[in-house]
Amino acid sequence: MASHTDDPLVPDLGAGTLDRALELVRFLRAHCPWDREQTPESLIPHLLEEAHEVADAIRATDDDELEGELGDLLLNLAFQIVIGEERRRFTSSSVTERLEDKMRRRHPHLFGLGDKEDWEVLKAKERPRDVSALAGLPTGLDPLHRAHRIQERASGVGFDWPDATGAWHKVGEELAEVGEALGAGEAVDLEGELGDLLFSVVNLVRLTGNHSATLLERANRKFTRRFQRVEEISVERGLLLGEAALEELNAIWEDVKAEERE
Repeated sequence: MASHTDDPLVPDLGAGTLDRALELVRFLRAHCPWDREQTPESLIPHLLEEAHEVADAIRATDDDELEGELGDLLLNLAFQIVIGEERRRFTSSSVTERLEDKMRRRHPHLFGLGDKEDWEVLKAKERPRDVSALAGLPTGLDPLHRAHRIQERASGVGFDWPDATGAWHKVGEELAEVGEALGAGEAVDLEGELGDLLFSVVNLVRLTGNHSATLLERANRKFTRRFQRVEEISVERGLLLGEAALEELNAIWEDVKAEERE
């Protein structure tokens, strides 16, 4: 029986390497009108969606799903490389070479090029002196991640607390200012102070070695899990969430927390 590889139109994908994904995309763009008309810009929504699906699979610790989603993400990266080759902007080799060069610069101690240094410090050294340390951050980053990266960039040029203690005191200072704004009843001042408080909390989280987006997503999932259990128990007890007293719901919430500790 002939296999699909006997078809002269189907590329020989060879071993499991990046080249297989690139050859697959070249084949698709040669024979599929939809694939052929795609541009780097038109593929952005797909690239972002696949990246989010990879993150979801990681959070769900679903290795089978992750394997599939990584393949989808790889396909999107391969599309960008192949289109770049078609436009004679870069090649798969030049992309890989730039990656290798960057990793050598950022890990000098591993390649006999120097002593180990902080990643952000090394990046700062590569940046021209007349360019801001905060230049070049992607505009599409969500606010939590952008705040984290801004703080990392500032840290790379020495503008940072020596440890989390200073950041913790700053959170207390900002919290007090939120309280003052609440008491004054000034909406504009309150918005600004709440923003400062959030930024300071992100900084505290960063200096403990964590990422605010990761911790907040865990908290989101924990609250969702517990709240859905509150809904289940409320139905079992004949309570309507919109009509039940807050005291009743809080009691159920504590029951749910107790269940999780058992």
